[in-house]
Amino acid sequence: MNERLEGERTAWLRCYRCWSTRLEAQVHYDAILKVDPESGEAADRVEEVQEAVVQCLDCMHDQPHLTIEEGRVVPVEDRWERMVAGRPFVASCTVAVDQDQVETCSGPDAADSLTYGAFGDSGTREFFTHVRFHKHDEDRIVIHLLVELYARTEEEAIDVLEDAARGVLEITSLAEESRPPAHAPGEAH
Repeated sequence: MNERLEGERTAWLRCYRCWSTRLEAQVHYDAILKVDPESGEAADRVEEVQEAVVQCLDCMHDQPHLTIEEGRVVPVEDRWERMVAGRPFVASCTVAVDQDQVETCSGPDAADSLTYGAFGDSGTREFFTHVRFHKHDEDRIVIHLLVELYARTEEEAIDVLEDAARGVLEITSLAEESRPPAHAPGEAH
């Protein structure tokens, strides 16, 4: 598999979950521009924010191993090969964080807030997480989660979790899951 990925220039230009090459980029642009009073044209760019999400049109999953730079879809260098060539792992773990890292721990936004508190952007963009429960321990919150992530080896999966954790991480179990086979070009999904 890795030999095929290295030999193919666009090995990363596929869904890491179902292998489809039918992708769509959703670009959101927000800007504050000062207007020249003489011409009515934008004179100065005060603030510009561009966010892009690449999504698979077949399975509808976001593709956190891809981003947009200068109008082109490009791979995220520290992530794409691990996600495309890797296998899914499921971890049962806890992360103990300072309570000020969690915006809310109740209501409809609690799961996202607890996930972000535990793993930051990786938890909300790259991992599939399920918050099982949380508990308060003085000024800390201990968050119990199931996490699905992609890695080439068990050691790499552990490293990815450790790097993403925003507090004290304890992995109680880690198991490799099976990945469906890659689809042949033109094959239905």
